[in-house]
Amino acid sequence: MIGESSYALIWYLVVGIAAIFYVILDGFDLGVGMLHPFAKKDQDRRIFLNAIGPVWDGNEVWLVIVGGALFAGFPDVYAALFSGFYNLCMLLLCGLIFRAVAIEFRSKRPSQTWRSTWDWVFSIASYIIAFGIGLALGNMIEGVPLNEHKDFVGSFSLFFRPYPVLIGILTCALLTMHGAIYLCMKTEKALHERLRKWVNRTVILFIIVYVVATVVTWMQMPHMVAKMMLQPYLLIFGVLAILSFLNVPREFSLKRDFRAFLYSSFGIMVLFVLYGIGTFPTLIRSTINTEQYSLTFHNAASSPLTLKVLLIIVAIGVPLVLAYGYYVYRVFQGKVKIGPSSY
Repeated sequence: MIGESSYALIWYLVVGIAAIFYVILDGFDLGVGMLHPFAKKDQDRRIFLNAIGPVWDGNEVWLVIVGGALFAGFPDVYAALFSGFYNLCMLLLCGLIFRAVAIEFRSKRPSQTWRSTWDWVFSIASYIIAFGIGLALGNMIEGVPLNEHKDFVGSFSLFFRPYPVLIGILTCALLTMHGAIYLCMKTEKALHERLRKWVNRTVILFIIVYVVATVVTWMQMPHMVAKMMLQPYLLIFGVLAILSFLNVPREFSLKRDFRAFLYSSFGIMVLFVLYGIGTFPTLIRSTINTEQYSLTFHNAASSPLTLKVLLIIVAIGVPLVLAYGYYVYRVFQGKVKIGPSSY
């Protein structure tokens, strides 16, 4: 039998795993969007869109799972996020909406002005989403002013403190690299060769920002490394993250693009594990009184019966999402070919 407290821990892991799937899968969509304006030809931009066209909407399902899991499993966290982070959430939602509209509307007319407008909407929306995700994670690491009533008592400008902004930049750099690798897997000939140069540049950019973010986190956010200092074996995850990202350019230089993409995906997963190690068991850290006012998976969880019923639903629904994703990626595997029905 599963203990009552174990249900909250399992649900915590469900939220974390769904978040990892979202960032890995929709992350390369966002990376493609951020790279979109740098394509010189309309044909190249069409190839970019068709590389993600069959899968981008399915990838967003994982974000819905994250939101639904928080709403049902950790209602206090959901309430704090969508009230305290309201303006930031609205920006993210606008980014998601306009990105979807841009993808669908872009090729509806042959006008160059029409297409260029939606190209920029697509790219700007992708930057907003990627930066917003990093900004939210950075604020959850540094903490926000939550009072004894679990109410956010700060201002919108608080979200743009230096550390969250740095994590937002890191997220943009990471997903740009991730998206560039994905595009290399889906393209061929001259465009493929140009994209190989893009990947090398994005890898360098990411590594520079990653090193800076790691040093700043080590110096300014001691709670994120406290467990590693007490239990040094946890440092293995930091080593795994470094090795994963260093293997990206190695595999890429050997023209094993898929392996490079796998290492990039694995690196993203390990970064989330490091985030979990640093913040566990906290979901939202209070800067007013960290010990008493922070929301953890213990004090913010729904009743054990609710979590038990929800886990049954997840056990049925998530395999269906995974099966659908596997089928779509299998059907649309290989290089992009532009046809009459393409974007």
